[in-house]
Amino acid sequence: QVQLVESGGGTVQAGGSLRLSCSVSGSISGISAMGWYRQDPGKQREVVADINSSRLTNYADSVKGRFTISRDTTKSMVYLQMNNLKPEDTAVYYCRVRSPYGTNYWGKGTLVTVSS
Repeated sequence: QVQLVESGGGTVQAGGSLRLSCSVSGSISGISAMGWYRQDPGKQREVVADINSSRLTNYADSVKGRFTISRDTTKSMVYLQMNNLKPEDTAVYYCRVRSPYGTNYWGKGTLVTVSS
């Protein structure tokens, strides 16, 4: 059973910062890509950032220059540093990891609220 647990969400004023963390535990046959997604109620889940096993990163245009994704392979952790937050960043943020066989695992999400 693979478990992903996100933490670090909360309420912050516009312009502020938060750092999300995701820990991965359980029996997983390696980790290739890791990523963060977010979802507003009534909207589709969208990718925020992802990072592969070579530490190549990819960001949504809306967060480029403000968010930074990183991973600690030894600890099976992935992080999302979010700076200069905007009200439109308000959403539930989900962690996702992908095994080398293409299986995706998801966390239950952490709520980020940015007030104006």
